[in-house]
Amino acid sequence: MNLKYQILPAIPFMFAACGGGIQTAPPAYTNAPKIIIDSDFNTMGDDGQLFAMTTQLMGQGKVNLLGLTVVTGNDWLLQEEAGALKAVERMGVQNTVGVYGGADYPLQYNVASIRAQQAANPQGYFGAWSRPEPTTQSQLVAPPDGFATSTKLQAQSAADFMIQTIKRYPNQVTILEVGPPTNLATAITKAPEIVPLIKQIVYMGGAMAVPGNANAVGELNWWFDPLAVRTVLQTTIPQSVIPLDVTNTVPLTQTIYNEIVNNPSKQTAVTKVYGTINAGAVDENTNIYDTLTIAYFLDPTYAVQTKSAYLDIDTTSGEDQGHVTVYPDQPAAGASPQKITYVTQFDNNRFFNLYVDLLTRPVPVVTVLQ
Repeated sequence: MNLKYQILPAIPFMFAACGGGIQTAPPAYTNAPKIIIDSDFNTMGDDGQLFAMTTQLMGQGKVNLLGLTVVTGNDWLLQEEAGALKAVERMGVQNTVGVYGGADYPLQYNVASIRAQQAANPQGYFGAWSRPEPTTQSQLVAPPDGFATSTKLQAQSAADFMIQTIKRYPNQVTILEVGPPTNLATAITKAPEIVPLIKQIVYMGGAMAVPGNANAVGELNWWFDPLAVRTVLQTTIPQSVIPLDVTNTVPLTQTIYNEIVNNPSKQTAVTKVYGTINAGAVDENTNIYDTLTIAYFLDPTYAVQTKSAYLDIDTTSGEDQGHVTVYPDQPAAGASPQKITYVTQFDNNRFFNLYVDLLTRPVPVVTVLQ
């Protein structure tokens, strides 16, 4: 049973004044660009890294993270929620950033087809479908630094939180969509009036001109719930995509790993968990995925090469599930009504400077008045 509880009301950060002492002030992030992270959360893989980076940027007053919504994708919802709750405590933002549980299953799925695709693609990454779904807390795997000790899920569902927040801040909220977009599609279907009120969506998802990492043609996030993807693509919301085409070119190298994990002057709860979770990842040619979205959101010039096209996705069960069709000039029926920008090359050196800096900052998040 997946119970949801109300966490304590949000309270402002405490700001350390440069001249010494502690004083209360309006949070530095109050007027910063507003975002919601919609995530198939993992402890310190790409989703967990993205969350750590974003909360550090929040401490710097560069973004205002309104909430973390969770959806089944990398793992089953119950396991992901446990990781997300621990993450807000690890970063010290449990009284500022709420965690909202969302969809446990895609809008549309065929288990027999999924099993057939797994058999046909033994090297594919199928996320939650690769393991049994936990049904009790006792079946969950604790993060390396343990489960959350006091933080609970917000009572409100992820979709309802999105609806309420977008209406509260019309034309101000960006969705960083780094999991299957089931929660967002649910919100749009339930309250279509929010469509013109969403500022933009930045995805990590899809494979435009490269093979998939789930089945032969589908990238996991978009393969997992292609009907949800199509539901959102068909809206008029401004949308940008960080697809496999570019994430395949941004690898986690041993040098970057060492800068995060083995710097003796920058040991934190994040670097320790990062080291545990990603030990050996370099040998497996691990690429950087979801974290590119926050860099692109901060400054789209991190993308040094982009393309723009009308996009559609195959929602049928089978070996074409999740296949993205790109229409450079004219859209076919069912494709996005407007051209969508997708990134094909990133400024890796500039990105990794940001990546290493944010993942090695003090934890809990420290906000200093300038």
